[in-house]
Amino acid sequence: MRILVTGGAGFIGSNFVRAAVRERPDSRVTVLDALTYAGSRDSLRGIDDKIEFVEGDIADSALVDSLVSGCDAVVHFAAESHNDNSLIDPWPFVRTNIIGTYTLLQAIREHGVRYHHVSTDEVYGDLELDDPTKFTEHTAYNPSSPYSSTKAASDMLVRAWVRSYGIRATLSNCSNNYGPYQHVEKFIPRQITNVLTGVRPKLYGAGLNVRDWIHVDDHNAAVWKILEEGQTGRTYLIGADGELDNLTVVRTILELMGHDPDDFDHVKDRAGHDLRYAIDASTLRDELGWSPRYNDFREGLQATIDWYRDNRAWWEKNKDAVEMRYETQGA
Repeated sequence: MRILVTGGAGFIGSNFVRAAVRERPDSRVTVLDALTYAGSRDSLRGIDDKIEFVEGDIADSALVDSLVSGCDAVVHFAAESHNDNSLIDPWPFVRTNIIGTYTLLQAIREHGVRYHHVSTDEVYGDLELDDPTKFTEHTAYNPSSPYSSTKAASDMLVRAWVRSYGIRATLSNCSNNYGPYQHVEKFIPRQITNVLTGVRPKLYGAGLNVRDWIHVDDHNAAVWKILEEGQTGRTYLIGADGELDNLTVVRTILELMGHDPDDFDHVKDRAGHDLRYAIDASTLRDELGWSPRYNDFREGLQATIDWYRDNRAWWEKNKDAVEMRYETQGA
């Protein structure tokens, strides 16, 4: 398979590319990435000679068309994805998540290429903390931030192109990922690297907000399953039954790293902070036979801590700038 991976130098995308090289050596992988602050060639170090890398913008129609025309499938990871940043400056989220997806879809339509669209459970809004309901593929969209609203818009574009133009596309909405190569601005790597640099972790509000955590390798295994066996036009939800509140996550990180579980600071809560996400992945499990490898969050978290401890050179260069930005925001 000749496969184009957009955002392949970012967190989830780079792990997907590494899995493709490792597990599907006959695949020819091209990575398209704009190398914004969240994408790095260092995330692909060691497999550079096994892939083709193109630095470029997914809103560049001529470039995108030329790349799509030479492949069998496109997996679209490229996105602006940090909620805090979207609250400060929404425009990059509109440009990348909406215009970039439109540009891809036009090329897909022109060349008849298989397409998989990677999205987030945040498009569904949030659930009450005491609500037993989980998100399904039939849950109504109710995004609450510039980030999630632009991802919702991109999802709708894909569905419209399937119905109006007959493109061969699938979609997936996944719960919160964690694992290697995640930018230190994100919740779990920020807390891990804070501990590693002698800084107390930071927790928004009371930390009662719940996220449904999944290891990035499990997410990407599901994406491969959908790409190869998923039904055109379908949306598959990807989750690992990993619901935990943020307070528990911070305390678990501290415990696994040999610190007092209460050795952290509370900071002012984020504006519009969603209460709870929860994924019902039964369709993916029952119809496609996927199941997560990391059923134990502590096991996956320990592996993630070990990776950040062993790969300081990858994240240290960004750490000070991230913490300075958070400090100006009072977070």
